[in-house]
Amino acid sequence: MEDWKVGFAFCGSFCTYDSAMAALEAVHRRWKDVTPIISERSAATDTRFGCAHDFMKEMQRICDKRPIDSILGAEPIGPKKLLDVLVICPCTGNTLAKLAAGVTDSSVTMAAKAHLRNGRPLVIAVATNDGLAGSAKNIGALMDKKNVYFVPFRQDDPTGKPTSLVADFSRIPETVEAAMEGRQVQPVLLGSI
Repeated sequence: MEDWKVGFAFCGSFCTYDSAMAALEAVHRRWKDVTPIISERSAATDTRFGCAHDFMKEMQRICDKRPIDSILGAEPIGPKKLLDVLVICPCTGNTLAKLAAGVTDSSVTMAAKAHLRNGRPLVIAVATNDGLAGSAKNIGALMDKKNVYFVPFRQDDPTGKPTSLVADFSRIPETVEAAMEGRQVQPVLLGSI
């Protein structure tokens, strides 16, 4: 297991980046060879949760690799078989929709497409405000797709944001291990926080 090559892709959901960075640290401690990937939009967007440049610097510090931040940079993942498993954390509703529809218009969606062509596992850690609304159909479509696995998720604020879902990022290593065995961690739907 220590020799697995893991991709760890970030997109949107900036409010979860601190938790996602902690998950990236845990994955790197476990597998060492981790390639960070970030969507172009995330690589260029400063928010109230932090500066894009600072997040990218932190990804590089943790993984000792510059993040892949372009379609051109992500495309070789498939033909060169660069990864054994790819994690998308956080995975927004927008990215869920693109993955479900086969749209490849960012570094993250290209990484997923390129990786899945090799029949290797894609692990999704969802973080979206419309998981029980507009994104529900896309979650269902992806759950039915071969080689796609979900990190267990729950409603993060049932009263304030009744359709919002967030994965338990601390369960990413467990989900990666199960995915590499062809298993979905259960239960995938957790109780509320």
